[in-house]
Amino acid sequence: MSFGKNLQHLRRLNWNMTQETIAERLDVSRQTVSKWENDGYHT
Repeated sequence: MSFGKNLQHLRRLNWNMTQETIAERLDVSRQTVSKWENDGYHT
């Protein structure tokens, strides 16, 4: 499992956090978290 997919899985199932919450805690933008979860690619 890639980093992005793993992050998305943990965020949704275990942490029950939004991308925005993760972004705030890591001091990055929500868009950055989205890019990580999509492995930097947009389909």
